[in-house]
Amino acid sequence: MEERVRQLEEENRHLKQLLSLKERREFSKTTETGKLSNEEIARYGRQLILPEFGVKGQVSLKSSSALVVGAGGLGCPASLYLAGAGIGRLGLIDYDEVELGNLHRQIIHSEDTIGVAKVLSASSTLTRLNSLVECIPYKIMLDSLNALSIIEQYDIVLDATDNVATRYLLNDACVLLGKPLVSGSALRFEGQLTTYNYEGGPCYRCLFPKPPPPETVTNCSDGGVLGVIPGVIGCLQAMEAISILSRKKASYSKKLLLFDGAEGSFRVITLRPKQKGCPVCGESPSVTQLVDYVQFCGSSASDKAKTLNLLPDEQRLSCKEYSTIRESLSPHILLDVREPSQYEICSLPNSINIPLKDLQQSQAAVNNFLYKSDDGGTKPIYVICQRGNDSQLAVDLLHKATTNLQLEQKPKDIKGGLQAWAKEIDPTFPTY
Repeated sequence: MEERVRQLEEENRHLKQLLSLKERREFSKTTETGKLSNEEIARYGRQLILPEFGVKGQVSLKSSSALVVGAGGLGCPASLYLAGAGIGRLGLIDYDEVELGNLHRQIIHSEDTIGVAKVLSASSTLTRLNSLVECIPYKIMLDSLNALSIIEQYDIVLDATDNVATRYLLNDACVLLGKPLVSGSALRFEGQLTTYNYEGGPCYRCLFPKPPPPETVTNCSDGGVLGVIPGVIGCLQAMEAISILSRKKASYSKKLLLFDGAEGSFRVITLRPKQKGCPVCGESPSVTQLVDYVQFCGSSASDKAKTLNLLPDEQRLSCKEYSTIRESLSPHILLDVREPSQYEICSLPNSINIPLKDLQQSQAAVNNFLYKSDDGGTKPIYVICQRGNDSQLAVDLLHKATTNLQLEQKPKDIKGGLQAWAKEIDPTFPTY
């Protein structure tokens, strides 16, 4: 209760700050169209003196608006540089609150704003950076009911999300409204950037008519990301938006930028052209209004790690049930199927680490575990991972491998994995 009160007080403080700075912004506005104030000339002087940008580019940017969807790893640097450059109006959409695990890459937030709505934290930072920019926070989850009414108010949209459903939603909405869409993504050490629906270029559906199977999609929560990778891509998204809004040529329309942070390399490939048969931007579109994109993609419109339910209850047990087994010292095998890099971070004592991909790719690894181990094939086997998703896949695989074995108990999955263990059993256990 005290923590919630603190969060509400913090949000209230940010709102008051935004209101006071909005009053200053109104006072500082120039009355003559196309003119820049002395403050604006001093603030933007370094880009005003660029012959390719100049006063004309600055005035265009000042009269423009951008909507950044996602106040996370991509949206933070993108919105910082858009505000710093002097865009007139900047909308921010995010439904989440700031968490400690965000701060290594979401550099617009701080330790002081943990628990605060991301859009309020971001708006507060942006307004302190440049009070002449109108920042509009939307603490909502974008969907087919609200997307069009919000997007139509902006000149350009930046997709800074991390899920397939929202990508299709933003693409279709931007095509229907005739808005360019600057799309970025980042995962592990790699990033991508392109601009859809601009200057006759393709839209997202031209390239990906059908969404991928949900189980094949990995986000940062599952796959990890080096914090600077979304920083690089987010900055490039801002650069692309500024180029378009200041009436310069877009760099990545009809192209895809590939960034490899591990190699320190950039590569640009040409995308296939706009497709005449595209269901949304083609000659005879079948998509003329927004649909249910969660149903279309078979996955949530959320950047949070997904929770799978693949096994029947008899093939699973809770952390409390497994804790009782450990306390009783009952002989068993605990198989941890996370990657070695994750296993090194933390693990339960006396566990065996065999990554899920090794079990999936090598029958020899399964046989070695079940038959050649001193304990394999005789003692009960319990499988654990970070969140209880990969462990279910491993249990299903082991069940198939032990069909002909006379086991007293088939392998079981530990529900919720190590995150549930930290929450329900041992609060001192590390989480990531």
